[in-house]
Amino acid sequence: MGIKDFLTEKIKKVSSTKKDIKENLWSKCSHCGEISYCQEIEDNFQCCPKCDFHFPVSALQKIGFITDENTFTEFDSGIRSLDPLKFRDSKKYPDRIKAAVRKTGINDAFISGVGAVNGREVNIGAFEFAFLGGSMGSVVGEKITRLVENGIHHGRHVVTISCSGGARMQESILSLMQMAKTSAALTKLKKEGLGHISLLTDPTTGGVTASYAMLGDIIIAEPGSLICFAGPRVIEQTIRQKLPEGFQRAEFLQEHGMVDFVSHRRDWKNNIHTVLDFFGKQ
Repeated sequence: MGIKDFLTEKIKKVSSTKKDIKENLWSKCSHCGEISYCQEIEDNFQCCPKCDFHFPVSALQKIGFITDENTFTEFDSGIRSLDPLKFRDSKKYPDRIKAAVRKTGINDAFISGVGAVNGREVNIGAFEFAFLGGSMGSVVGEKITRLVENGIHHGRHVVTISCSGGARMQESILSLMQMAKTSAALTKLKKEGLGHISLLTDPTTGGVTASYAMLGDIIIAEPGSLICFAGPRVIEQTIRQKLPEGFQRAEFLQEHGMVDFVSHRRDWKNNIHTVLDFFGKQ
């Protein structure tokens, strides 16, 4: 290799390294357009330091914001969806499941388990939106029901963190059945004197909103999150009217009495701990 080729290769490597460093250090907010250090965003619970826009995060990150470090133990991680309806659109349903498993590293769209909140044990579960849009199929409904039943058995309150596009169309009526199934489980929880804290994050829609997610004894919403059954575009096309600014967003729902309060991620843990204290022990 001649000196010219050698120097050219060196320059390419240095340029590539600088590009990688630059991309890893900075991030642009999709809401306000401001550029911030990634470390600043991480320190602000994955929220924009300039406008407090809440960036999408995984189910495990949300659970981590609430539970004490290294206290979360997962339940039922091995359950996977079957294909009793032999559903196929542009792809077979099992192929979509396999792709989602490879993408997320989990077996379905809901992660559940037990963890501690400021030293107090609680059953907690969260949706993973990256898994088929956080859709609720038979596995998700089963895992939510088991989470609640385990809470009843051990006398623990339940926290659910929703982030879902609604019922999973590939499972049709089997998916819709989960609405009744999860709601019935929460009725049993209430009869045992145990509480359900429902945390709604962006987006929480469809059959999830129409079932267990709005059945919390206390309902908390993430700032700016879309919370609805049918989305605003569907409603506007149906009624042929322009909807109010911020319609179906967390703050709008709070103003109209649909959620108890809106909470920044940095406050989730302390707010949930306060609610747990209010619930008391069984």
